[in-house]
Amino acid sequence: MEAAPTVQRNTHQSVEKGRSRHKISRDVETDIAYLYEVLPQLSQIFRIIDKIGEGTFSSVYLAEAQMTDGSRRMFALKHLIPTSHPVRIAAELQCLTVAGGTENVMGVTYCFRKEHHVVIVMPYMEHQTFVDIVGSLSFEDVKHYIFHLLKALRHIHKFGIIHRDIKPTNFLFNQQRREYSLVDFGLAQGTHDTQIELLKELLGLDKAPRSVFGEKNLNGANSHKPGTDKVEGLLLKPKREEIIPRKIVSSKHRSVPVRTPLNQRQKTPAESQKPKPPVVSSMLTCNCYMTDRVCNICLSRKQQVAPRAGTPGFRAPEVLTKCPNQGTAIDMWSAGVILLSLLSGRYPFFKASDDLIALTQIMTIRGSKETIEAAKTFGKSIVCSRELPRLDLRILCETLRGLRSWDDSSLPAEFQASHNPAEVKQDAGSPARKHMSSGSLKSSAELQEMGWVKVPDYVYDLLDKLLDLNPATRITASMALQHPLFKDMTD
Repeated sequence: MEAAPTVQRNTHQSVEKGRSRHKISRDVETDIAYLYEVLPQLSQIFRIIDKIGEGTFSSVYLAEAQMTDGSRRMFALKHLIPTSHPVRIAAELQCLTVAGGTENVMGVTYCFRKEHHVVIVMPYMEHQTFVDIVGSLSFEDVKHYIFHLLKALRHIHKFGIIHRDIKPTNFLFNQQRREYSLVDFGLAQGTHDTQIELLKELLGLDKAPRSVFGEKNLNGANSHKPGTDKVEGLLLKPKREEIIPRKIVSSKHRSVPVRTPLNQRQKTPAESQKPKPPVVSSMLTCNCYMTDRVCNICLSRKQQVAPRAGTPGFRAPEVLTKCPNQGTAIDMWSAGVILLSLLSGRYPFFKASDDLIALTQIMTIRGSKETIEAAKTFGKSIVCSRELPRLDLRILCETLRGLRSWDDSSLPAEFQASHNPAEVKQDAGSPARKHMSSGSLKSSAELQEMGWVKVPDYVYDLLDKLLDLNPATRITASMALQHPLFKDMTD
């Protein structure tokens, strides 16, 4: 239990002095000044130091606050975009308050609101950037990482929370202290039996009209008690109306225009020599199948309504094919993609400009026949212009990490073209090529010392079960934690 907080107001001089010790860009300074302007109560508690993250729906800032015992603590301030729907904001808060703070899931400390601006305050966890360390992790590090990610997923899935955006940047990792934290529930949805009441509203299951903010505690089962409106360990006790948003500007639905393709241009000789990628279609027959044009039949098709939130490269096959019935299995697929990156030393492993290309990339690894058969199980038809064989996951990962020769590899030509380290050396100026070759640059002695020479078969068995193309048979987080890979680890 922390001591009662005392109020300390940041003066302009102290803020400027703090910033001088931490150099930031002019744009970030402007953003911080704007945040102080739209939420003045923040300046009574926090010294905002830097912007440490920015996404489509929010920006995250690093801030410092002085505690009652004289110590200083770091916090992460998540500023949500003003057009975020109020139910979506409330649902994210409820996920954090109900499921957060334990089992490697980030908790919430407080929430500030003024008009349509909302800031969620969370403990700050010092962590490493995944892309900088993915190729340097030992096998033991990888085992611990995926174990703790699975613990976080098991915990949130118990509450009926589908995170929908599982990726390394949303699972913070401190390598030295082996600390982990799952963050960002901004895209979360609920299962049909979810315990998060506001996720039910997003599903349309709770039809009873009621006010979202102010009239019901976001903690669900814990009713509000007088005198509990203070922040744990913070320095200010704002009025209730400043904390819980009551009226927020909601986004308006806009129609998205259909972009028609440009006329086919003449290919250069270099482009003509490149192997043509397989064409994937989500319908059986149309006038543009196996061509580079989009026909009127496809353009006039009624758009299927299905959740497809998430990050390209981590979306499960059922998301890419717009399957309407999506569950916690989509998080497990994303965990499998992360494990694939960890075992191969390649990040990002999949990178596609649209869903059909993403599906093709999955077929390149898991096989086109297998993908087509799996799609049938959840009511989708996929056609591929040529057959792609299913790859051996061990051979794939060991080749990419540099444990096998590319000459001896059975990987298809198009896959080698995007991952072959020999090609990387010829294009050393490309940052993307540099990080993709990080695993293969290790010497045999280094790989042996890091435990990569004798990786047990059952880690690839777990990878295979996580990357099961059929969501109905894909391994759950609870089942995965019982896998032989973790037999020597304490749950």
